[in-house]
Amino acid sequence: MANELILIVEDNEKNRKLVRDVLQFKGYQTLEAENAEDAIRLAQESHPALILMDIQLPGMNGIEALRHLRADPRTKGIPVIAVTASAMTHDRQKIMAAGFDGYQTKPINVKSFLEAVREMLDRPRSG
Repeated sequence: MANELILIVEDNEKNRKLVRDVLQFKGYQTLEAENAEDAIRLAQESHPALILMDIQLPGMNGIEALRHLRADPRTKGIPVIAVTASAMTHDRQKIMAAGFDGYQTKPINVKSFLEAVREMLDRPRSG
């Protein structure tokens, strides 16, 4: 069940703490990055089971970070869920079209967030 390693990519400290606390309470291990560049490096080094990626990040945004992850054979198979305050329908369509495996809006709904994480971790992995 739990104990999988999840990389949280979030520049807002309060949002990052909430996600970390929720995941760790459920038994997941977490790694954290405040920007896309650190996230890419951590993903390459640690091979998390899942990445939770904010879209609005300082410097490189989450969509560009996803392109880097998908282009690297070491990280292309890691599922990535966008976690974003961009809740408009066209934002969601743009984000999913970019290749994210899932989408969660902020502020997170803890129950549906945890269900989405579990569902993504239970999917067969490709790549």
